Amino acid sequence: LQSSIEELETTNEELQSTNEELETTNEELQSGNEELETMNEEMRVRTSELDETRTFLEGVLSSLAAGIVVLDSEILIKSWNRAAEELWGLREDEVRGKAFLSLDFGLPTARVGELVQECLTSLARTGPTRIAAINRIGRPIDCTVTCTPLNGAGDSVVLLMEEAAPGTGPAPGAT
Repeated sequence: LQSSIEELETTNEELQSTNEELETTNEELQSGNEELETMNEEMRVRTSELDETRTFLEGVLSSLAAGIVVLDSEILIKSWNRAAEELWGLREDEVRGKAFLSLDFGLPTARVGELVQECLTSLARTGPTRIAAINRIGRPIDCTVTCTPLNGAGDSVVLLMEEAAPGTGPAPGAT
């Protein structure tokens, strides 16, 4: 009986030690959970801020009268604003991620490609250049095209396209 009591006491001590270890582990897990909750809340705040910024920038781009297209170093379309949709008749979801130079939409992309390549190489603004084009309704227009390096993203450019004001004569060197 004495031997059994000693074994039970030893087992009890082991169980108490295991219980203390489990309590320590539980406290560590609770602390980790609190840290994760704090991180999740911070991510929710940052996501909300990012959504607000994105909405603001989309509002700015959509309110501009000029067609704005952002191209990466491979000349793939990263962004295409509402004015570009109106000018060329292509929606952003149709062109995002596509090769700009392979599009067939009324603007001689080979000429624009030269401006984009020059801008990407020199990291300096190219244009404005007037180029003869056909708008989304099939009407010939003179389009002024300017390409600017995107600040903070050395491998991207912003392409600004707008119809030249009527009555300014034919585009010099228009292609």
